[in-house]
Amino acid sequence: MLTVQDVAVDLEARRCWRAGVEVTLARKEFDLLAVLIQRAGEIVTRAELMEQVWQTTFWTSSKTIDVHLGWVRRKLGDDPRRPRLITTVRGRGLRFEQGPPAGESTAARQLEAPH
Repeated sequence: MLTVQDVAVDLEARRCWRAGVEVTLARKEFDLLAVLIQRAGEIVTRAELMEQVWQTTFWTSSKTIDVHLGWVRRKLGDDPRRPRLITTVRGRGLRFEQGPPAGESTAARQLEAPH
């Protein structure tokens, strides 16, 4: 079981939870999340994602990763305008953050949290 922030992933059972609530992911969504969370804190390039998730070295569509990433973010409740879990590092790739974005205070997170 891998746990980063409040996301837990069981790679063998192919199951995922956010804050203790199970999140149902499609096969490729799970594969994408698994690659990112296994390398939490590291930038994973789009080429690496295409190879590891889609088992290809060529781009079937430039939007494939973006579309699947959008679905994963939505299912995990990660705001794509201000992501806290999976961030895009422009020109380099994607990173599953090990903690909340730098400079973000606990009080600010609590104010934005749904009650």
